[in-house]
Amino acid sequence: MTEPQISPSPPYRLVVFDFDGTLADSALWMRGVIDQMAIKHRFKRVHDDEIEMLRGRGTREILAYLGIEAWRLPFIARDVRRLSAAAAPSLSLFEGVPALLQLLHARGIGIAVVTSNAEETVRTVLGPCASLVGHYACGASLFGKDRKLAALARTVQLRGSEILCLGDETRDLEAARAVGLTAGAVTWGYANETVLRAAAPDHVFERVAEVAALFRGP
Repeated sequence: MTEPQISPSPPYRLVVFDFDGTLADSALWMRGVIDQMAIKHRFKRVHDDEIEMLRGRGTREILAYLGIEAWRLPFIARDVRRLSAAAAPSLSLFEGVPALLQLLHARGIGIAVVTSNAEETVRTVLGPCASLVGHYACGASLFGKDRKLAALARTVQLRGSEILCLGDETRDLEAARAVGLTAGAVTWGYANETVLRAAAPDHVFERVAEVAALFRGP
C-alpha cells in the first residue's frame, strides 16, 4: 500500500505584505499624484524620462534627488493618503495576488499588511480578500515601518525567521532587517530589480507565482 504524500511544512508562519507596489498596482496612479505633490509641496517635478532612473535608486536617494526635506514628509504622506482613499475604488491588485492570499490562508499561513497607506483604503482595494488578512498595521511613516513590524512580531510571538516581509522598495527591506525579520523583495513594484538585489534581501521574487511556490506543496 502506497503511503500518502505529506506536503512539507511551509517555510514561514506569517507573511507581511507592503501594500502599494506589492499588493496594489498603483504605480501609474502614484505617478500623477507625485506631480501634484511636487507643485503643492515645492519639490522637483519628475519627468517621464526620469522614471526608470529613479526606480534604480534607494528611497533616501530619491528624496535627496527631488529635494524633499524630512520635515515635509508627514504633510506629503497625509495628502497622498487622502488622495489614495478617493482613488481606492479604481485601484486594482496585481494579477495573482488574490490567488496567493487565498493559498496562504488555506495553508494556515498568517497574513499581515504593514503600510503607510490607510487601513480603509487597503481594505477597499483588497475587496473580498480583506477578510483573509489577520493583522493590519497601517499609517506608518515613510521610515517608520520598523516600529510597526516590531510591534507585530511581539503580537504574533513568532521568531524573525518565521516571518517573511515582502516589499517593493529598499526602505521595506531595511525595515524588516532592522528588527530581525526575513526580508523579501518583489520586482513588480516601484523599485527595479538591480537596486533591490543590491540591498541584499533574503529572497527576490520576480513574479507573484514565485511567492506562491514557496507555500504550495508538491
